[in-house]
Amino acid sequence: MSDRLRILLQHLLPKQRLTTIAGRIAGAEGGLMTTRLIRWFIGRYGVDMNEAENPDIFSYRSFNEFFTRPLRLGTRPLASADFVCPVDGAISQFGAIDDHHILQAKGHRFTITELIGGDAALAAHFRHGSFANLYLSPKDYHRLHMPCDGKLTRMIYVPGTLFSVNPATARGVPNLFARNERVVCVFDSPDCGPFVMVLVGATIVGSMATVWHGVVNPKRTNKVSEWSYADQNIVLKKGEEMGRFLLGSTIVMLFKKEAVIFNEEWTPERRVRLGEFMGNRLGSGPIKMVAR
Repeated sequence: MSDRLRILLQHLLPKQRLTTIAGRIAGAEGGLMTTRLIRWFIGRYGVDMNEAENPDIFSYRSFNEFFTRPLRLGTRPLASADFVCPVDGAISQFGAIDDHHILQAKGHRFTITELIGGDAALAAHFRHGSFANLYLSPKDYHRLHMPCDGKLTRMIYVPGTLFSVNPATARGVPNLFARNERVVCVFDSPDCGPFVMVLVGATIVGSMATVWHGVVNPKRTNKVSEWSYADQNIVLKKGEEMGRFLLGSTIVMLFKKEAVIFNEEWTPERRVRLGEFMGNRLGSGPIKMVAR
């Protein structure tokens, strides 16, 4: 099937309804049927259960429990860099923000303000800054971790549609990441100032969750929802879990100007792993790996 036909079908399909149904199936404790679904999924996508903390597929009560499984201790060492990759996945795009425009794919850009739900004051922090769009495929580990130390200040739920976020759709649907449902997590770092991690929803992504809130899908309406954490001391260290996808999607990170110099080996479509060297601040030293 051509990319064009796949995208046309996405425009025609009832994405919200399909996502609701998929979410119910993924959350159901179906016994043998759940185990069969997990076994099929592992075979279909080549999931490496040797990396899982619990490789026994019969022990997972629901598909969601399997899908968000933790990794075995030591499988993802952290680079002793200023910024580490927060996920297992692949690079969609990354680099400098062109004034206030972020590159989605060749021929497609969207603005910072559109991505974060319309807050121009927040968006202004990242003009001429840096971004990274990382895609999590179905076979990937689906917990999200911190690229650096950060104190949580705000969280914004932005309603939207639910297109797929695979590479073909990113090439064919304008404003994809600023169009889909998303959760915007705003942090402040003692080393690089404010930064943002945006969890982008997609078709059949039943929900998105954070460690401080749990599932962050309010009743789906057209209204933006916001939570302030200014009066709390929610601090997450580099490499700590910050959230998870219940079925796969994309994460977009935003940093201030000159906050990060990306790994010279990073290129679009390159596979990446949690904990690897993502970048450094200006003037940082050599990179080493530390056990985790």
